[in-house]
Amino acid sequence: MISSPEFEGLSKLGFTARPATMADLSAVIDLLNACSLASIGVPQFNEDETLIIWENPSFNMETDTRIILSPQGELIGYIDVTRLTDPPVHPLIWGQVHPEWERQGIGTALMSWALARARVATASVPDGIRVSMMTYTPSTHQPTKALFENFKMKPIRHNWRMVLDLDDAPVAPVWPQGIALQRYIHPQDAEAVYRVEDQIFRDSRGHIQEPFESGFKRWLHHATGRSDFDPSLWTLAMDDEEIVGLIRCRPADDSDPETGWISVLGVCRRWRGRGLGLALLQHAFGEFRRRGKMRAGLSVDAENITGASRLYEKAGMQIERENLIYELELKPGREITTQVIPR
Repeated sequence: MISSPEFEGLSKLGFTARPATMADLSAVIDLLNACSLASIGVPQFNEDETLIIWENPSFNMETDTRIILSPQGELIGYIDVTRLTDPPVHPLIWGQVHPEWERQGIGTALMSWALARARVATASVPDGIRVSMMTYTPSTHQPTKALFENFKMKPIRHNWRMVLDLDDAPVAPVWPQGIALQRYIHPQDAEAVYRVEDQIFRDSRGHIQEPFESGFKRWLHHATGRSDFDPSLWTLAMDDEEIVGLIRCRPADDSDPETGWISVLGVCRRWRGRGLGLALLQHAFGEFRRRGKMRAGLSVDAENITGASRLYEKAGMQIERENLIYELELKPGREITTQVIPR
């Protein structure tokens, strides 16, 4: 058991707080899916998704996670603090309390610990740079929204899960003149794809310019570290020898094996507005249908500053669920992540 002031009240009632270990993986997944079923009606989580966090090169399970065990030894609460960038200006917290144990102070204790941990995890950020803690919740889940707001967190934007039924054959893509498709080859194309993505997403909210070494290492882990990594579902759009657009997909969504998942779609700035993004999207739809998938899905910032959500709507995708993204400023200063498209 870890002694921590945030958990003293629970400890006196017989609860135990400690870091998660790999031996807890199955129980953590069961907890997260119990919460997901209660809040949105479907189980969202599997071991792959959790391991990709726990095995992140910058993640330390001893310092970055806490679980709560009931007096009977049942795992009923979980939270983690993830540093997504270098420097870690916007750490992400993610936690859940089992629905049968809500309103007993467990969520408050976990959030208090996460806030303290986020302050420690961001201590390396230089003075004068703005730091804030981020989290999210389904927009329909009132208890979690109330908990965040009790901690003075503010909703700052929305994230949509969008889907397209593939009952009918998707519209065939029309490729802009001069574009040729190339299949990603792993690992030899990895660095080139990372550098192109980094360039493309400089125009997306929350992007930060990172040192290559730390940024590439983190990207490689998240992009290729899952057991379902399938390079045949990565397509590069080439202008001669230059990658000018790409789409990265996974065989299935974590919450629905019948839904092919689009992880990343991006087009270089000078090729935007020519139909390349739509063509890549339609290409992925067709590939999913050939593989027997019933739907295609993705996640998007509803207020995406490049207009991505409008592109997905144009392609026929519809909003299935919405998350609210919350923020708590930890230190005022200059915002170094992208907020508007640079000139």
